[in-house]
Order: sequence, then C-alpha cells, then structure tokens
Amino acid sequence: MKTKLTLTVEESIIAEAKRYSKSAGKSLSGMFEELFLNAKKNQPKSEQAVAAATLMKMLNESKPVKTLDDKKLRKEHLLKKYA
Repeated sequence: MKTKLTLTVEESIIAEAKRYSKSAGKSLSGMFEELFLNAKKNQPKSEQAVAAATLMKMLNESKPVKTLDDKKLRKEHLLKKYA
C-alpha cells in the first residue's frame, strides 16, 4: 500500500533531486524507496554477527586440518614409548 510522506528539505536539494531523478528516469518517490532499501541492507550488524562473519571468513581462508589415522597414531605412540 502506498502512502504519502511529507519531508522538510532545503529548496536547493529539492531542485537538485528533481533534476537527478529526471535524468535517471525515476520518480523521487522511487529514488527514496531505493535509497532506503539500500541503506537498510548496509545497516551495521550486531557485534555477535560481525564476530561470526569474521570467524567464518577465517575458517574459509585457513588450510584444512590434516586428519590422522587413530591406528597409526597409536602405533607411533607405542613405538616411542617402548623403543
């Protein structure tokens, strides 16, 4: 549902916004909606979300952990212990 919104803005900005919207082929309302939606997407995340994203990035960039065979590890341990 569309609803009217009244904004208080400097006249020079209104004139510039109208020229810009005309050259872009968009309405001022459409530009405002687009600007708001883009700003909402770029909104800062919570501290926990930033930490989780940083951790995931670090894990994705790190080298995989070498998996070791339990039997091989046991054998090596016993050889060291009783050698």
